[in-house]
Amino acid sequence: IYDADDEAITNWLQTNRTEATLLPFSIKKEVKRGAYKKDNNIIIKTDSNIFTMSIATLALQGGHNTKNAMASAMVAKLLNVRNETLRESLEDFESVEHRLEPVLKINGVQYINDSKATNVNATYYALESMTTPTIWIVGGVDKGNDYTELLPLVREKVKAIICLGLDNAKIYETFGNVVDLMIETAGAEEAVKVAYKISEKGDTVLLSPACASFDLFENYEDRGRQFKEAVREL
Repeated sequence: IYDADDEAITNWLQTNRTEATLLPFSIKKEVKRGAYKKDNNIIIKTDSNIFTMSIATLALQGGHNTKNAMASAMVAKLLNVRNETLRESLEDFESVEHRLEPVLKINGVQYINDSKATNVNATYYALESMTTPTIWIVGGVDKGNDYTELLPLVREKVKAIICLGLDNAKIYETFGNVVDLMIETAGAEEAVKVAYKISEKGDTVLLSPACASFDLFENYEDRGRQFKEAVREL
């Protein structure tokens, strides 16, 4: 079971032989056998069995979660899990703490804790899943990050950036000409208060740091807990 949208994987499969049965999944193209996205539905084809489910009903939203649902659904169908059971599982699945974790909605503003996003790739998927104007809390210990792959998503979705870290030079350098409002903060409580002050009804405040947490926090769990506590104290 593999991601047919991943160029590295598909290239490897074209040049290497395997005795394994190949079942691809894709959100970009239709496949004969496997899983794909069509008309905002996921379609799972294994043998003669076809399973269809609306993406809007998945418990976890975002392109990466759609792919995760496809992969896990294929495993379930290969193990002959009933369609009703599979559908209920995908609709009711609870997200992991600190990974795109909804905290509270206050005055029409949704606060999301994605403290587990300690690299650019994880934050990419977080930003991709945003459907409303986003105030993005980012920063920490930079692990040689290249933020440029986030530029299209930031242009499209982010209305303000709140920096949470001791060295934010690279963040300013990358996004300073893209986002009108960028603010430095020195802790989770201050970041949340600033986000509350500048947010408007319908916005999302997303903590997705793209960095390690060891400059201001013990670890990403501590960072996420402090963020949630600050939100609950608003």
